Amino acid sequence: MARRNIFQPPPPPAPQTEPAPAESRPRFPNTGPMSGVKSTLRDLSSNAIREIDPTLIEDDGPRDRLAITDADVTELAESIRHHGQQVPIMVRPLAETPGRYRIVYGRRRLQALKLAGLPAKALIRSLSDEQAILAQGQENSLRVDPSFIEKAVFVSELAANGYDTAVILDALAIDKPMLSRMTKVARTIPASVIRFVGPAHGIGRRRWEDLADTARDHGLNLEELADRLSANAAAISSDDRFAQLQAATIKASTPARQAPPTEPDVAVRDTSGATIAEVKSTPRALTIRFGQSGDPAFTDWLRANAEHEILRLYRSWKSGHRTD
Repeated sequence: MARRNIFQPPPPPAPQTEPAPAESRPRFPNTGPMSGVKSTLRDLSSNAIREIDPTLIEDDGPRDRLAITDADVTELAESIRHHGQQVPIMVRPLAETPGRYRIVYGRRRLQALKLAGLPAKALIRSLSDEQAILAQGQENSLRVDPSFIEKAVFVSELAANGYDTAVILDALAIDKPMLSRMTKVARTIPASVIRFVGPAHGIGRRRWEDLADTARDHGLNLEELADRLSANAAAISSDDRFAQLQAATIKASTPARQAPPTEPDVAVRDTSGATIAEVKSTPRALTIRFGQSGDPAFTDWLRANAEHEILRLYRSWKSGHRTD
């Protein structure tokens, strides 16, 4: 059964011929701040939706979405122009500035209405900060869930703004272990890197935790790695950007294999003991290396006369090993 959207005004009541079915168990508890917001929202049917100038609505406060793209806003604005605003936003009055409001939820709709130059259909509710956060969290449960990283950033912002743990748990319907995991990821991965990746709806908690753990354990600079990948970031999906970043962190955290140092078979030295050349033999080749530090003039001479001298040595060897 589809969940009823409690933030939209209900249709006119139909005559009841049968007893109403018992309501299912509520998603949020009926105590504490949630009880207050439910009590406020219970009066929706008796309050009309008002039209407000979008420029009077402030769009600040904790966000539950990483980014709203221009393309998304443009597409929604075009839809609203043709079909009207189907779902109201929710705002609350600013006590310090009469006649102005602060958004509770519906930021993308608000931006689209500003772009379209249309008034905003809004539910106006006098909510405390805690009640507004709870309403925002509950409204999220009625639409497509934010991704893990969006929830983690939202949790981090709520905590940074001084909201109680109980309010955060109720707003997102999570438990304390999940709150701890989200907080760890949001604190470990820089905000600029999260913005670079984007919402990454296909990337779950475990992969974000692995990325955070790898960066922390190996002291990696994720901002630097993300910057190296930024050239083609716009051409690929958010999930693919995450995959590229994760691959880069794995590569950066894996020590490169170095060939063990090898000793020369023969070191040719002059009377003073200085090394003139080193001779190294392998199954595939014989290598003679002349260092520039010994006598650069000799090295230059040998480069110019290599063919003559090697042929001379070969003929000398050949004459001493002539067979009848």
